[in-house]
Amino acid sequence: MMTTLLSPSTPSNSVTAAAPTAHSAPRLSLNPLVDRRGTVDGAWWPRTRDAAAELPTLISAVDQRLGRAVLRVGLYQDAWDHIPRRIPARGRHVRVGWFRSADPHLITLSIAGTAPVTLLVIPPGTANDPATAALTLAAAGTVGVRPADILHPAAPDEGIPGREGSAAWENEGGRVADLVPARPAAT
Repeated sequence: MMTTLLSPSTPSNSVTAAAPTAHSAPRLSLNPLVDRRGTVDGAWWPRTRDAAAELPTLISAVDQRLGRAVLRVGLYQDAWDHIPRRIPARGRHVRVGWFRSADPHLITLSIAGTAPVTLLVIPPGTANDPATAALTLAAAGTVGVRPADILHPAAPDEGIPGREGSAAWENEGGRVADLVPARPAAT
């Protein structure tokens, strides 16, 4: 499986933190299968939080990569500035919906003739190495991986997330539980 990473002035299989220009290509990775089995179908690393400035190039790149038109974009409202109602795209206007109930690190693109594409949004200020790693991991298949784990993967020596006494979601019963039992006090 080959991952597609798009970036300005670089080969199509790599990503760099090149100096942004007003019309730079988006830093985007897509799972070539877009198989809907993973948590996300790829990742996008915008340069700013200005939705009006960033979304047109994302929409154009996804249109081109998938060979289908993006019809609607859904994003987390509080994660973006200047969210327009519509974005002009080739031969159409793409509707933009914003929500407060969605994951702030995800953006959903409704595509003509297929299921929506969900992309992990890498925060604009992220350093190059972690952002590049997240772009690659998000496009490589993410079955069972949470978006937060793609953005902040555990180091190999950290073991199982949440085992250091931190709280974790116990189950579908809806309560938070401590994964490490409290030690009894010494007497």
